[in-house]
Amino acid sequence: MSPSRFVRATAPLVIAALALSACGSTGSKSSGKKTYAIAYQGPLSGDNAQLGINMDNAVKLAVQQANAKGNLPFNLKFIDSDDAGDPAQSPAAAQKLIDDGSVVAVVGPAFSGATNAAEPHFSDVSLISVSPSATRADLTSNGFTSFVRVVTGDNVQGAKMADFVAKGLKAKSAYVIDDKSAYGAGITKFVKQQLSTDGVSVNGEGIPPTKDYSAVATKAVASGADTVVYGGYYAEFALLTKALRTAGFKGSIISGDGSKDDQYIAQGGAATEGAYFTCPCGGPVSSSPVAQAFEKDYKAAYKGAAGTYSAESFDAANLIIAAMKSLGSDITRAKLSAAVKATSGFVGITHTVTFDAKGEGGTGDIFAFQVKAGKIVLLGKITDGIAK
Repeated sequence: MSPSRFVRATAPLVIAALALSACGSTGSKSSGKKTYAIAYQGPLSGDNAQLGINMDNAVKLAVQQANAKGNLPFNLKFIDSDDAGDPAQSPAAAQKLIDDGSVVAVVGPAFSGATNAAEPHFSDVSLISVSPSATRADLTSNGFTSFVRVVTGDNVQGAKMADFVAKGLKAKSAYVIDDKSAYGAGITKFVKQQLSTDGVSVNGEGIPPTKDYSAVATKAVASGADTVVYGGYYAEFALLTKALRTAGFKGSIISGDGSKDDQYIAQGGAATEGAYFTCPCGGPVSSSPVAQAFEKDYKAAYKGAAGTYSAESFDAANLIIAAMKSLGSDITRAKLSAAVKATSGFVGITHTVTFDAKGEGGTGDIFAFQVKAGKIVLLGKITDGIAK
């Protein structure tokens, strides 16, 4: 077929596809019911993929359980899109979901930089995205019209992490390192501000992900700091922790939610013992029967325990499903976006979600954790700088 004949033959198909996207028509019919897709976007490959897998599994489980109940006026399906947690890959991952007319909502993106890169594209087509984990503070003030999150931002986490360092760990000086990502640099900005307010001497630097942290570890030790704070993800935090201990650092080491995963211990080994984390996640939800049921179901489905942000992802998916049910069987992206943003009083397994005008749905609570005997253990909610 010649190029000109190919253009003529495919033009009607292209026009039809554009028309489908422009009018917001979504869903396909199956067994007399329309089928809609809830998608997940996040890192399913790369050094920090486990954080994404934690979430992907939970969304899939929510969709499976909703279908199994048999009381939906539509069918649900699940698809995912791997952005490797990379802002450069995120727009293409988002476009994959946008181009699938059955996708009416997205859980994610997971990482802050990837979220910032994808959201203009989602907003353009009124495709709602509910992030369970993107904590960069300004994501809800960047003008994205189809973005909400169920997690508290880093303006809160960073300040409370600093208070915990100053008052809980009683630090006098801190060496603050970030990975120069939207998340890592974002959270450490608030950490440094609050540490200074708390009277802690602050030094440090930004360093992109690397396989050799020996130089920065040597600098941290030479600075005389009694605490090292890291803003970034678990794969790099594990390497940094090993480098610090090899360089002779004896003080406290702490990072945020991006590092809080069992893979940190698996990759960092004995050097990780005693390290701290903060997270706007993982509070004492285990006492709830529905949370216990989720943990049991997750373990049965995936042969392992739920991880960081699994529960929040499960809540995000079920929040979307509740909004879909309120619309009945005729769902468009625009209608669902409006319904999700109007969510008030949705009872999840982590907390009760109500979105404010900016799309913030977190509680403001930040929790502290520590590696003890090779396991990440909850210390408590950070209140007045102390984990209680």
